[in-house]
Amino acid sequence: MTDSFADRDRIVLAGLAFYGYHGIMPEESKLGQRFRVDLEIGFDMTEAGRTDEVDATVSYADIYDLVETAFREKRFKLIEALGYHVIVRLFGTFKRIEWVRIRVRKPEAPLPIVAGEAAIEILRRRSDI
Repeated sequence: MTDSFADRDRIVLAGLAFYGYHGIMPEESKLGQRFRVDLEIGFDMTEAGRTDEVDATVSYADIYDLVETAFREKRFKLIEALGYHVIVRLFGTFKRIEWVRIRVRKPEAPLPIVAGEAAIEILRRRSDI
């Protein structure tokens, strides 16, 4: 991506928590684990700012509901695939969205670490999908 997203309008949903059965290890599919999802949803908010009309924006409650559904509708071996699936569902549902950044975190990844987490981050424009 050649241009910077640093100065773009966005909705931010951080630290969304889900319990799921994603992963490669057999224990992950049987026992499950906690996941955290951070999202940045980019679109031009000029109209929403000028009009103060709900129809001029993307509801963060609707975004959350979609992410929860996408998280549960299929089991993924890779959190990369899970993140990509969420992005595709967001673009398919909300026509205003121009770009999405998602971070999927596994706080209890099956790694021999005392503290920390495993995570992926994907940034896509609508035109990339």
